[in-house]
Amino acid sequence: MAFTSYKHLEMLVKAFQLTYQEHDFIVESHLPLNNYFKQRFQIILREGVVDNSESAICENLIAPILTEAWYNYKDNFLLWSHQTLIYDEDLSGIPDYILAQKSPLGKIVFDKPFLAAMEAKKDDFTSGWGQCGAEMVACQKINQVEGQTIFGMVSNGKMWEFAKLTDNLFIKNIKSYRISDLEELFGAVHYIFQQCQLQL
Repeated sequence: MAFTSYKHLEMLVKAFQLTYQEHDFIVESHLPLNNYFKQRFQIILREGVVDNSESAICENLIAPILTEAWYNYKDNFLLWSHQTLIYDEDLSGIPDYILAQKSPLGKIVFDKPFLAAMEAKKDDFTSGWGQCGAEMVACQKINQVEGQTIFGMVSNGKMWEFAKLTDNLFIKNIKSYRISDLEELFGAVHYIFQQCQLQL
């Protein structure tokens, strides 16, 4: 089954015998946003066509924020966009974004460990989490590191939700983040990247 075959988290939880919980685990990091980035991003929000499709959401709303956070971790990670990820026939597909450790072989090598998956969905968080959750399980199974935490993000561009998977425990953060509070959202994304780095 492709990642997109998992239409909701219940389907995923049953298929892989996960335990599902909800509580807030994100501790927002207060890393100042670059003023140029903030100004340019506000212009894009105000003047651009940013959410007419999932591709537009990826390019205009999600990628800039992920890339801005990634700059702080570029020595250790690569942020991959729309790269095929395959564990087996039940877990395969193309995540919108994957955060992976930089390979010693160079930036053209897509290799484990994969530590975070991100999915853009145009106002369909239910199927977004089914798909992103499947990507998180695939990352976990490919990495084969007991106790390692895989993070997930689903966004429609304006609203962002977060989750983590450790062994068979899937925890969804209760609090959602809005692009209208860019500093707070960036703090949450930065926290995810920071936690990924701590696992290297």
